[in-house]
Amino acid sequence: VQLQASGGGRVQAGGSLRLSCVASGSIFSINDMGWYRQTPGKQRELVATISSGGTTIYAGSVKGRFTISRDNAKNTVYLQLNSLEREDTATYFCTANVRYHMISAGFTRTGDFWGQGTQVTVSS
Repeated sequence: VQLQASGGGRVQAGGSLRLSCVASGSIFSINDMGWYRQTPGKQRELVATISSGGTTIYAGSVKGRFTISRDNAKNTVYLQLNSLEREDTATYFCTANVRYHMISAGFTRTGDFWGQGTQVTVSS
């Protein structure tokens, strides 16, 4: 299973970006999907998560500005970033809890997978 994130970039404060993350591979089903972010010297922190049924959780610092959504048919999770602030500058990572096929074994397993990260830079 692989997660491929895209959509990062440089934007001025107050601007918007939309991040996407596509899961691919021997996927049986995807449970929770989410976004985390990390800046140099700091721990990775939760931004938002979304369950397979659409229940969302947001970090307090992004609530009302960011929106997480998913397209289950496309195995894709999105993060709409609005009203961006300099403090939102970070590398954003997507994650998914995936039930996947063990091809040669004939059964499935569940595990957490991470994308490679996409940089968001907000300038004043």
